[in-house]
Amino acid sequence: MNKLTSHSELLNEFIGKKGTTERDKFEAELKAEIIASKLKEMRIRKNMTQAQLAELVGKDKTQISRIEKGRNLTISTIVQLVEALGGKINFDIQFV
Repeated sequence: MNKLTSHSELLNEFIGKKGTTERDKFEAELKAEIIASKLKEMRIRKNMTQAQLAELVGKDKTQISRIEKGRNLTISTIVQLVEALGGKINFDIQFV
């Protein structure tokens, strides 16, 4: 009989356990990609091109392209783009 493997078990086996450098890096990259995907989705919903968004926020089109791929993301840039696209952003920071 085949044993079912949980998502956490797979991550632990192939990426590394929580708290390891590899796992931390993987999770940070995943979060960046999720944010980037959401920004791109918002831009497309507004029927804007990357060039139009770039002009609106005073950035280069290639920078918007990089941001939508999860690179060059900073909190200030994220906030700037979300606001330019008419969105709202909430930060929920919790210390455990």
